[in-house]
Amino acid sequence: MKSIIIAAPMSGSGKTTVTLGIMECLKRRGLKVAPFKVGPDYIDPGYHRLVTGRPSINLDGWMCPPGFVRETFIHHAAGADVAVIEGVMGLFDGVGGVREEGSTAQVAKLTGAPVILVVDARGQARSVAALVKGFAEFDPQVRVAGVIFNNVASENHARILREAVESLDSGPKVVGWLPRESLLDIPSRHLGLLTAEENPLPDEYLDHLAAVTRQHIDLGLIWAMGTSPAADLPLPFDTPPAPTMTGPPVRIAVARDEAFCFVYEDNLRLLQEAGAEIAFFSPLRDEVLPSDIGGIYLPGGYPEVFADALADNMAMKGAILEAIAAGTPLYAECGGFIYLTQGVVDPLHPIPLLNQEELPDRAGVVEFVGVFPVTTRMLPRRKALGYREIETVADSIIGPAGTVARGHEFHYSEMEEIPAVVERLYRVRKSGTDLEPEGYLYRNCLASYIHLHFGSCPGMAAAFVESCREFKAK
Repeated sequence: MKSIIIAAPMSGSGKTTVTLGIMECLKRRGLKVAPFKVGPDYIDPGYHRLVTGRPSINLDGWMCPPGFVRETFIHHAAGADVAVIEGVMGLFDGVGGVREEGSTAQVAKLTGAPVILVVDARGQARSVAALVKGFAEFDPQVRVAGVIFNNVASENHARILREAVESLDSGPKVVGWLPRESLLDIPSRHLGLLTAEENPLPDEYLDHLAAVTRQHIDLGLIWAMGTSPAADLPLPFDTPPAPTMTGPPVRIAVARDEAFCFVYEDNLRLLQEAGAEIAFFSPLRDEVLPSDIGGIYLPGGYPEVFADALADNMAMKGAILEAIAAGTPLYAECGGFIYLTQGVVDPLHPIPLLNQEELPDRAGVVEFVGVFPVTTRMLPRRKALGYREIETVADSIIGPAGTVARGHEFHYSEMEEIPAVVERLYRVRKSGTDLEPEGYLYRNCLASYIHLHFGSCPGMAAAFVESCREFKAK
């Protein structure tokens, strides 16, 4: 099996377009492509899944121990002909100025995959040689094997770029280039690209992307550069044990539709390994929860975009309220948390930041489930972004007090201040600094803005499954 990483010097260089083009061409040659994404992003993996027909797996060396990253890469690459890993931000960008955790470079070392650097050539000529040389030599343990130029103005521009890189005594090979062309653009919004659920790439787009990729990129050279998935690298000793089934299987309802589409695939895998039978449902369309369930998982997404449809589905809102009232274990994150509030204020028109006493009255609220006595509003600029580490302060549906896990927070929304009477489960840290307590509890319902990666603490998945199993047994 082959593996490659598509990286870049910085965000916005065209990694996703290049990645999708290569995936589509390899698939059309009859190859089984295993897709991966470095970092906590949910949107790019949705497009990977759309193109390859396989779930795309997040590889994050800050949220998860390096051993888990290696283990899950090998697990999900099994049976494929080629693994294509899309990087995050710039190649060496991670959690700090001197640490590599969370970076594409770290994943390159853990997987042994060679890097193909996507360079945005807009406004550049010979200078790209200096840029490529710096990236190729910055860390000798990261093999930058190839370069693809993006946003190339003409054949002559491509020739100059190629000559510049090939003038280096030794360095990456020029794999090809993509022209500056608006037809290759993918629509975006404040959180990045539109989701694949909202913007399923039409056949015409994929046909054009494949044709341009075949015309300008040497796929045979990419295949030759690919390596086996680090079979000769020792498995890191910090690989956490996977959860094991300790009782009978239990069905867990997991929301999945256009409004709830942000979930780490490994979260579902770890739940299944602990004994969960996943039953997907749509809060947008279904009127009842899946039958015979012991728990509910409401992942993140864009409930504000589909606020009217969610609000109009009174039957589903009632079913979730009844389940929570009955004590059903429910875990909700970000968009799932928003869905459990009293609703969203004018979701299609973000309003400026206001003082709490200036919040609009509830006459303008599109009503959601209403478990937590606050409303949510969208903001014109980002409210929160970054990695988070949590520690639980009491026993809960995700484990005993003292459970430590890691995740990521990224949203353009904010809520009214949640009353102090609502219990907080999480002690939260960001880069070693304590933040306000989070993780809100009502009965067996736990909700938070933080997307926790169960791979950071596999025992959490097992604990949630056991909580569901105990509830079902009662």
